[in-house]
Amino acid sequence: MARRRVNTTRLEIIQVAIEMFMKKGYSATSIKAVADVLDMSTGHLTFYFPTKEHLLAELVDILCNFQWAEVQKHVEEGETMVMAICLELTSMAAICEENDIVKDFYLSAYTHPMTLEIIRKNDAGRAKLAFEEYCPNWDDTRFAEAETLVSGIEYATIMTTGDSAPLDIRIAGALDNILTLYQVPQDIRSRKIEKVLGMDYKTIGRSVLKEFITFIKETTEQAFEELMAEKERKR
Repeated sequence: MARRRVNTTRLEIIQVAIEMFMKKGYSATSIKAVADVLDMSTGHLTFYFPTKEHLLAELVDILCNFQWAEVQKHVEEGETMVMAICLELTSMAAICEENDIVKDFYLSAYTHPMTLEIIRKNDAGRAKLAFEEYCPNWDDTRFAEAETLVSGIEYATIMTTGDSAPLDIRIAGALDNILTLYQVPQDIRSRKIEKVLGMDYKTIGRSVLKEFITFIKETTEQAFEELMAEKERKR
């Protein structure tokens, strides 16, 4: 599929990459495959993204912020950020449970040091806001250290095998461990976990993923149109 050279920009690479990662899988998609779709050399693509992990990092950075914003839309008014944190993991685990390609994408994000650091940094900031009332004496370093444990719990929740426990049991166990780590009292933990498991979290997970793919497409297309308009003004 040939494209005009003017179109082969960083923006198009991002758009094509997410399409391929979600169609063929991150692990099964090479940098060369992305470059071929864009009708550019691998060397040209690596000028923008030196490795496939750099490209994944770009997408994960966008996803962290987008996913958090989308999840909060499904949290009832008056609920604390703790519920949003519970729902984020629950919906993420649900979509990974039913879609192996999405599961591969998330597991890759939790596996590569570059992307794992992005996840931990984003989550540590949110954890501080959500749990500071339960951890009043914690500083930024303590929250960052906690997220190294939390990210491991999240990875284990997604990383299923043939003899893994049912999804709701894995989610309940993971959330209980995370909330315990952040010193949330048992009665509050129980209420939050019961409430999130009573939500239609599978549909929410599908919706977040669909909206993320649409967001990438629309954002890159809009940015590209603005770029082309700027070029026309300069002629």
